[in-house]
Amino acid sequence: MRVMTAELIDQNALARFWDAARAIVGEARVFNSEQDQLSYADQMAFDLKSHAPAGAVAAQNVDEVRNLLKAASATRVPLWPISRGKNLGYGGSAPVQAGAVILDLSRMNRILEINTALGYCVVEPGVSFFDLYDFLAEMGHPLWMSVPGNSWGSVAGNALERGVGPQPYGDHAAQICGIEAVLPDGSLVRTGAGAIADGKAFHVTHNSYGPGWDQLFCQSNFGVVTRLGLWLMPAPEATMTLELQLPEADDIAKGIALFQPLRQRGIIDHDAAWVSYVGIASYVGPRSMFWQGEGLLPEDAGREIRQKLGIGWWNAQVNLYGPEEVIAAKARIISAAAQAAGIAAPDWLTWRKGDDFGLSRAGIPSTRDMMMIDWYGGRGGHIGFSPIMPSDAKLAAEQFTRTRERYEEFGVDYYGAFGVGGRQTVAVNEILYDRDDSDQQRRVNALFEALIQDTHQAGFGEYRTHIDYMDPVADTFDFNGHALRRLNQTLKDALDPVGILAPGKQGIWPARFR
Repeated sequence: MRVMTAELIDQNALARFWDAARAIVGEARVFNSEQDQLSYADQMAFDLKSHAPAGAVAAQNVDEVRNLLKAASATRVPLWPISRGKNLGYGGSAPVQAGAVILDLSRMNRILEINTALGYCVVEPGVSFFDLYDFLAEMGHPLWMSVPGNSWGSVAGNALERGVGPQPYGDHAAQICGIEAVLPDGSLVRTGAGAIADGKAFHVTHNSYGPGWDQLFCQSNFGVVTRLGLWLMPAPEATMTLELQLPEADDIAKGIALFQPLRQRGIIDHDAAWVSYVGIASYVGPRSMFWQGEGLLPEDAGREIRQKLGIGWWNAQVNLYGPEEVIAAKARIISAAAQAAGIAAPDWLTWRKGDDFGLSRAGIPSTRDMMMIDWYGGRGGHIGFSPIMPSDAKLAAEQFTRTRERYEEFGVDYYGAFGVGGRQTVAVNEILYDRDDSDQQRRVNALFEALIQDTHQAGFGEYRTHIDYMDPVADTFDFNGHALRRLNQTLKDALDPVGILAPGKQGIWPARFR
């Protein structure tokens, strides 16, 4: 792991940047006290100092963002942009580069447009999932959102980090259409059809003239996104929901084999996830609610948890959306496939327009999933390890066995999930820990490093990772002597020759820090 230190940032240059920042945004939106630095740190990090920011400056509009980037270029002070800083488990608001200044965009929180006829919204980076949900609710829910587990976060930021949700539009990055961004030199650009002055098709087509830049701003440090178009789902006439369980750990291959062809054929229109019982239990309460012992959770205790909560070793929820006659036909196909696979398929729960909206399986934002961090007690923490692999039952079973053995080797309760697509499966592994337990933190770090290497040897790689591991994960993309890294660096140095924007993000370092 590369550890960057604040000493690499020239303190005289930093002082000049703070002066410039105050002139741009005013004293009230410059935060550089010790308490400010701590408030922007990643409280789930193993070592706060390795990613400690120098402070933060908050922009309220595009012109301020442009001027702050120009000031950073003039003083060579690196900036780390955040939308809302709620990227919990991946670094929160903290930078990779210690000593960088946080560029806080949370005050840029306008919903610029909701187009109900064409099904999209346009938001600034500070708009949260709660904000967008409330706005749509006031309109009568003409469009439905997809939401991740942690809805405190930014709609735009989550999409740019390739976050996902369990709804038809759950591949959030794929729904991005049309971006406005400020480049490191302060230039303002709009992508795709938005590059036409007064362009009318900015947020309705991915197929414009020339290279497609929307995705190049995902998980990169090539610019600061200040406006983002996102496609939303038209409100369906009905939804249907099915709860499925697999009783044994080794049943995961059966679960992957069930969902993959249904997903590929479009019978299921979103990636459906199998979640292990520890994951379900962690949403209910801490481990001490179920078992008081030390060390790994014994299988006997796990069996009692499953019996108490009425869940399987693996658990899934399938949701269907659309006209009732259409989704009812799909439901019959899914139930028949489950029964043919030896998986019990109970009755479906049906919601119709006019019913209690809370039963709709819509994208209703919540922070319930964050309860999981209390699993071990103390000051809870979590970190996610999420490689992407083919939707192949045998490979998934091997990945599960390999990963679970590593969890047990390092004394951590296994909490896994497999989000099954038609071609790819995301093997989500949540690693829960107590931040007050230094030995457990050491073991979690060793576990994560082992998982990176194991998965690389199996031919897979993570799609998203914590700031501690951005370099090691980037190292695993090693075809042709890390040709992709060289391509990223070439583009980075062209757009950001001074190297001031989010150095180290996704392992992309500008020349001055390489």
